Amino acid sequence: MKLVIASNNKGKIAEMSDLLADLGVEIVSQKEAGFNEDVDETGTTFMENARLKATAASRALGCAVIADDSGLVVDALNGEPGVYSARYTGNHDDSDEDRYMYLLKKMEGITDRSARFICSICCILEDGTEISADGTCEGTILEAPRGHNGFGYDPVFQPVGYEESMAELGAVKQQISHRAHALTVFKSKLEDYFNGIDQ
Repeated sequence: MKLVIASNNKGKIAEMSDLLADLGVEIVSQKEAGFNEDVDETGTTFMENARLKATAASRALGCAVIADDSGLVVDALNGEPGVYSARYTGNHDDSDEDRYMYLLKKMEGITDRSARFICSICCILEDGTEISADGTCEGTILEAPRGHNGFGYDPVFQPVGYEESMAELGAVKQQISHRAHALTVFKSKLEDYFNGIDQ
């Protein structure tokens, strides 16, 4: 089975490819599969946006597609940046650093630094079956960025139970991240689906 990752985010594609490698399926990016459309993320939840992306790519390619939408939710900012994490500054062309520095500016003087990364995954298989999953990673917002691994808001996010920022964790991130948790649930559901077919 070929599984297309509906994303143009190189960091996200690399993470998902690594986490899905043990499925025993051919994993390709949407660009490699010939789908270059930027799907408008008009949903009000992470799952709605994941479903929009998966549906568009699945209809265009006619094969199994997996998409995710993820972002940072900060309690003291009433859930910001949320579904707008990738365009928090209002300019989609801004860099990751532009976005997390904008966040830190908004967090100045705020003592409640609690936050979480959320990931919602939607996969549409060739027969139209939809498999979805969610994952979270709890943590706090740092006062200043640390580390150079990862992407997005990783340098300013410290996971619960760790001294390092998400951008300092290296390979450990693949075990504790919101995306890792969501993909673990997804893979279990996919195995259940395949087992059901074999019976």
